[in-house]
Amino acid sequence: MFSPLPSAKAMVPFVSVDNMMRLVHHLGIETVLAELTDTIEADFRRWESFDKTPRVASHSRDGVIELMPTSDGRVYSFKYVNGHPKNTAEGLQTVTAFGLLAEVSTGYPALLTEMTILTALRTAATSAMAARHLAPKGARTMAMIGNGAQAEFQALAMKAVCGIDTIRLYDIDLRATEKAARNLDGSGLQILSCRSAQEAIEGAEIVTTCTADKQFATILTDNMVGAGVHINAIGGDCPGKTELHRDILKRSDVFVEYPPQTRIEGEIQQMAPDFPVTELWKVVTGEAQGRRDARQITLFDSVGFAIEDFSALRYVRARLPGTDFYQNLDMIADPDDPRDLFGMLLRAKENEETI
Repeated sequence: MFSPLPSAKAMVPFVSVDNMMRLVHHLGIETVLAELTDTIEADFRRWESFDKTPRVASHSRDGVIELMPTSDGRVYSFKYVNGHPKNTAEGLQTVTAFGLLAEVSTGYPALLTEMTILTALRTAATSAMAARHLAPKGARTMAMIGNGAQAEFQALAMKAVCGIDTIRLYDIDLRATEKAARNLDGSGLQILSCRSAQEAIEGAEIVTTCTADKQFATILTDNMVGAGVHINAIGGDCPGKTELHRDILKRSDVFVEYPPQTRIEGEIQQMAPDFPVTELWKVVTGEAQGRRDARQITLFDSVGFAIEDFSALRYVRARLPGTDFYQNLDMIADPDDPRDLFGMLLRAKENEETI
């Protein structure tokens, strides 16, 4: 007797945008950011157990579409993500994404989820994790240069994880700054809207740059950056796209996720192939030193890496049991006899005709 219904193995939990938002509000945004930071850090501590490869990118004059895969030998993940700076002018998101977890033992998917919101959360959590290890002790003020879709997530992650209490906002588009200030109202942060990047970084111990234009840009010049700050550079994330003058890199200790990817996509694409960098996972595990003294300039040249998405996906998967923040999708063909896929197709027609 053949079962007309798929087995549980064929049903894949799916987290829609609506359910992702419900999950985040159910747990609390700052709680999610703090817990996600810890999850990412835990995976950085076992960095060497992961497969690692630069993301697979398809570039066009309009933007980039990428796949970001990794595995720890038991679980596999990938993320599909795009970056299209021109989209904003058309009322569309610059970045959209979705992701998947699968069992290595069977190859069967175990989770499918939106990752537009989740990527914003994991990017902010990764920034906060890096700042926890690299920023000056007692840092309370962050300059947020670039007030687009990522800005509020960055601000709240730094608050929840690092204790930041003041955010100095600047964007060339005043409407973006007004949007960020409005969204952060009531968050417990002191919000200061600034008229220039120079004004924004005054008195800031942490400087985050997050702009979207796909070009070599100079958001910060060397004379703007004083001793002792931590720079969180997250806007330079593809070939031909940077935010910092190269002289800043010469004065900084630069920390990266995965050098083969960052040398192509990050701020250090401006530098020689042997420009010295430190992998962040080594700082997290204590194998390498992070901040040495109060005058050191630390720079996290972040481009985003697949292990961070893996962490975010496994965090969501762990948070779903006992909730209704997902739906099961009948995604995997599941014949009773695995050799009889065609027979399953024929029986589907027979079942339709008898209804």
